[in-house]
Amino acid sequence: DFNSTELKDIEFINSWYYNKMEFIRFSSSVGKFVGFTEFGVKNAEYLNNNPSFLSQNRAAKETYCQHNIGNWYKNVLTKS
Repeated sequence: DFNSTELKDIEFINSWYYNKMEFIRFSSSVGKFVGFTEFGVKNAEYLNNNPSFLSQNRAAKETYCQHNIGNWYKNVLTKS
């Protein structure tokens, strides 16, 4: 459901896939990367120990979602 423009109600998810299989995901509600395969777990550990990259993804909810939510919300409402 997409029914709010409030930043607190939004979750930023950055999923990485290989051969149609998700192997790693960053979720703003978790605040770190989580791996779903052996390769993903190793990469998640590496990325979670990289403070710069981790803080960049943690900030994406505000910088990316909040910046665009007005446009998305307006477009979703006009199409429903």
